[in-house]
Amino acid sequence: MDMFEAIFTRRSIRKYTTEPVSDEDVTLLLKAAMLAPSAHNCRPWHFVVVRDAAVRKSIAERHPYAKMAAEAPVVIVVCANLNEEKEPGFWVQDCSAATENIMLAARGKNLGTVWCGLHPMKDRAKVIRETLNLPSNIMPLSIVVIGHPAEAFSEANRYNAEKIHYDRWQ
Repeated sequence: MDMFEAIFTRRSIRKYTTEPVSDEDVTLLLKAAMLAPSAHNCRPWHFVVVRDAAVRKSIAERHPYAKMAAEAPVVIVVCANLNEEKEPGFWVQDCSAATENIMLAARGKNLGTVWCGLHPMKDRAKVIRETLNLPSNIMPLSIVVIGHPAEAFSEANRYNAEKIHYDRWQ
């Protein structure tokens, strides 16, 4: 798939078939995630790959916008090890870039994804931290729900020239 096709047709997919996602595909998504840029190249990201149905169900029950996690075959929780960052706070950008790389790589493999936010919602991060038994230095940023889509991808044009400013704010 062409890069621009992947970008222009990537959508939040919330309905999945029962077809499993292969270990090879999950590894490919994680390789793409780890190629994301990071501040000072510190790469603070860590990933919790959740296939266990009971754990996915717990995530779905405890996050108000991740109900689809119970039915999807795999969930990746993108986290940062705060002890590995060189500049405080940049882990958010680093892990956001990794999250987007997962989603674009998934689209390239015709897999559907949806990004369910955790940080900066402390209550959401807390319940996922408890569910996954994360140590205190590991900060969860996002949940990426992944599966074979049961709904169609479609291209949308969201380009808006009014949001572009040249040289300074106009």
